Amino acid sequence: MEDRARIPVSPPVSNPLPSYWQTPKSPLANVIEPAPERSQPPTYDYCIIGSGITGTSIAYNVLRHKPSPRIILLEAREACSGATGRNGGHTKAASYRTYLQHKAELGKEEALSIARMEYQNILATHRMAAELGIECESKMCNTVDLVYDSETFEVGKAAIGELRADATEEERKEGGMAWYKIYSAEEAATRFHAASENTNPAVEEKEELVGAFEYLAGRINAYKFTTGLLKECVKKGLDICTNTVVRKIDRTTGALGPTTSNIVVTDHSRILAHTVIVATNGYTPYLLPQLQGTIVPLRGQITAQKPGRNTLLPSPLPTTYSFIYRTGYEYMIPRPLPSSSGGGQHIIIGGGLGRQSNQGLSEYGIVDDASLNPDISRYLNGVLAGYFGVHNWGESRGDADQRIMQEWTGIMGATADGRPFVGRVPGMEDVWVAAGFNGHGMVLCLKTAEALVQMLHGVSPEEMDWYPRSFIISEERVGRCHFHGRKDMIGEDEESESTIA
Repeated sequence: MEDRARIPVSPPVSNPLPSYWQTPKSPLANVIEPAPERSQPPTYDYCIIGSGITGTSIAYNVLRHKPSPRIILLEAREACSGATGRNGGHTKAASYRTYLQHKAELGKEEALSIARMEYQNILATHRMAAELGIECESKMCNTVDLVYDSETFEVGKAAIGELRADATEEERKEGGMAWYKIYSAEEAATRFHAASENTNPAVEEKEELVGAFEYLAGRINAYKFTTGLLKECVKKGLDICTNTVVRKIDRTTGALGPTTSNIVVTDHSRILAHTVIVATNGYTPYLLPQLQGTIVPLRGQITAQKPGRNTLLPSPLPTTYSFIYRTGYEYMIPRPLPSSSGGGQHIIIGGGLGRQSNQGLSEYGIVDDASLNPDISRYLNGVLAGYFGVHNWGESRGDADQRIMQEWTGIMGATADGRPFVGRVPGMEDVWVAAGFNGHGMVLCLKTAEALVQMLHGVSPEEMDWYPRSFIISEERVGRCHFHGRKDMIGEDEESESTIA
């Protein structure tokens, strides 16, 4: 793993696989970089690098709180073409899966702070979609974790018990942060239309369903949500330059103006900005090489599939799903189709890293989302009939290309301690970062953007009692976070995969 973490990070590739979510494209997908001014480069108060949910939410918060700032957002490819526009459609925290680890490492209050922030981020995301009228298939609903390993199930029950004991009475109520329902294998199979045993032929060891956990989550078209939010930012004065690869961030000499401190260098121009914010997730070490080996790119793979003929599954399925086994998990949402296109549903499911040798070691350290891992493709091809059973999933529609509507990859940012790095970059003036979301950006990024903008305006992390202190970047934390793999909820020595979900 150390060797994979040392692979130099490159900018995004220019020809990524098309994502299922990016049809139709946003009108903001391609905004041409303006020609540089003759006299001097354009000057901005803020330059944000990255147009995913983090960068876009930061822009939204800056524009909401600061009167008439000059602000520009740069994107290497099309708008929202990174992990946000390539994810699995979940807003799902699964806070119990990390609660014991966080409590042991950070203490009860910080562990609760993380769980509470994740929960509030889910609520805020769906609330913002409704308040701004963004059509993005936003829906809060319950989710279920179907578990196929006895030890994992027992640890999960213990974690849920401890989280509920530490939470408030209000948080334990139905739909609250600490509300969970626990099911036996028989109850789970009946309620969630699952097979009693995973019959995927790609799984060599027998896996029986052990039990399940149900709790609040949601689903959303993150591409439509983020580009919808980007549209609101443009209305408020945001400048956007897509297809603009940033090569480096330099300090100016001061001769270009007293309020300018940084120069952002692209292939075609230079942009002056007092404050630069790097929101490039897994690509961040390319621009901030001091984070090489601290934030590591991780490629995830996702499919959109049709249920089989004569399926017995409800359409749409009322919950989202995760399928958890000893070495990893898959994540899944139903996507209802409009009646104008015949109705029914597509099933979006990704994962497969835990089924690969060394838990998908070969997918770490690469930024190639222009290709697929054929071993993961073969596994995902049979994953739904395996978990639901052929009887529930329905008869095969024939060749895989008839069942699988689309398949794509995306690049996440994995960190050694499983937490993002947020705040002013140590050793750099007026350069800030929010990156390393470990595949869980949809339950972290909106509130992280809010916290970062408060810090930009002079609020210290100590004053934000709602935002986890353990997310804040520091020289000491960077120095000790050398990537050796993620820690699972099973124990501090266990490794687990990250997802795009």
